[in-house]
Amino acid sequence: MKFFASGLLFDNDGVLVDSHAAAKAAWDSWALEFSPGYDLDKANNAGRRAEDMVRELVAAEVFAVANDRINALEQASAHLTVALGGARELLASLPNGLWTVCTSANANLGRARLLAAGLPVPNQLVTGDDVARGKPHPDPYLLGASRLGFDPADCVVFEDAIAGVQAAEAAGVGLIIGVSSRALASAADIVVRDLAGITFDGDELVIPDSIRLR
Repeated sequence: MKFFASGLLFDNDGVLVDSHAAAKAAWDSWALEFSPGYDLDKANNAGRRAEDMVRELVAAEVFAVANDRINALEQASAHLTVALGGARELLASLPNGLWTVCTSANANLGRARLLAAGLPVPNQLVTGDDVARGKPHPDPYLLGASRLGFDPADCVVFEDAIAGVQAAEAAGVGLIIGVSSRALASAADIVVRDLAGITFDGDELVIPDSIRLR
């Protein structure tokens, strides 16, 4: 399939990198201290900022301490992050200034996970620290498009999480590509297994039929 676009906006975790083991280790340790019984895998919080999750799990008077703790734990486990299929090849091929990453992670963690996976950190990186409201609100993708200098309608978003797809929809992007089988439960326009074989020359985006799940 071929599409025309000006810029590409990537979620990070679950799209470019697999950080599940890293996040699971951090949140399991955090839960023992602040929210016994909390299970990241059962919480359906994929794509959301850690600070928004913490705010819902602890009393207001301990929020600052609890938030600092999860930030420290996730930073310490970031080295466990690995690149997902096709991510290195696709990012290495993209023209400068035509793509960025819009992650819910804080700035330090977002950079650490990209670097741990051997991926480039774009100058226009958008993190959870950069927006007043995280996904599922549109703010991350609106800011990503703005930093690239494009209208959101001329951009393509790559997402795996329902909250991220909702953010992209609310931002009015031109096309939402779901990544992995997890995205089949979302309203993404099309869904692919991973990023393997995808190409973009600054105008034409090509999605191989062989990686499409929907």
